[in-house]
Amino acid sequence: MGCKIIAIVLVVLVLVIAVAILLGAHFWRSNTRALQAKMKAARAPIAPLSYDPRELEGLPGPVQRYFRAVLKEGQPLVAAVNVEHTGTFNMSETGEKWKPFRSTQHIIIRRPGFVWDARIRMAPGMTVHVHDAYVAGEGILAAKLFGLLTVMKQPSTPELAQGELMRFFAEAAWYPTALLPSQGVVWEAIDDSQASATFTDGPTAVKLAFQFDAQGLISSVRSEGRHREVDGMQVPTPWHGRFWGYEMREGMLIPLDGEVAWLLSNGAKPYWRGRIQRIEYELSNR
Repeated sequence: MGCKIIAIVLVVLVLVIAVAILLGAHFWRSNTRALQAKMKAARAPIAPLSYDPRELEGLPGPVQRYFRAVLKEGQPLVAAVNVEHTGTFNMSETGEKWKPFRSTQHIIIRRPGFVWDARIRMAPGMTVHVHDAYVAGEGILAAKLFGLLTVMKQPSTPELAQGELMRFFAEAAWYPTALLPSQGVVWEAIDDSQASATFTDGPTAVKLAFQFDAQGLISSVRSEGRHREVDGMQVPTPWHGRFWGYEMREGMLIPLDGEVAWLLSNGAKPYWRGRIQRIEYELSNR
């Protein structure tokens, strides 16, 4: 009799989990579509429609070399991007607890925004869904088990909005025409292999230092003060992203591999490592 009861309980438990997974997936997809729709509603036209090398006049030397390496004259400007990633995410604040993820990301260049929709596999049958986004000037960061049970949600604050706009800006190596001066980027010289760039959306401004390699390509980006949550407080913390594995896509040279890390007092603390599996562009001439 006891074995029968245990079997029934297990069957019921499996059914409950299956229903939770189905419901969570449904609600999560609906929420993702709502975020994307809100981002598209704020969309603005891209101008100019193509890259003119005369834009480079007066820019720091390493920035000019970068654009000459990754773009050709007449390159249509990127208006939107769809990306699919695979990789690993470190779930531990202090240790190494890397979990595999798959994600899709939709990006719009004007008004700048993105929605990163990820699935992190914590254990067999146990997946955490994550939204990391910048939508119509608002930062969004939330995670739900099975897409249903909230395990993390950061409040919408100016600090979060700045951090998410910083992510959009740092990832512009994937959509390099967004780094042109005509797209609102202000470049300043640092030295022969570095330059700083400032980008503003509404009340939110971000500044990054770009490091260029011997081929003129972006090898890393760095902020001296991206906000990081520590014991419930937002603490400005050095942060950087690295890029490599450049390949040609739609006439542009872009990196397919990357890593992101906090730069702590005891060394770099990577938390995201990924590779682009697919990238599709909506260009200004389409």
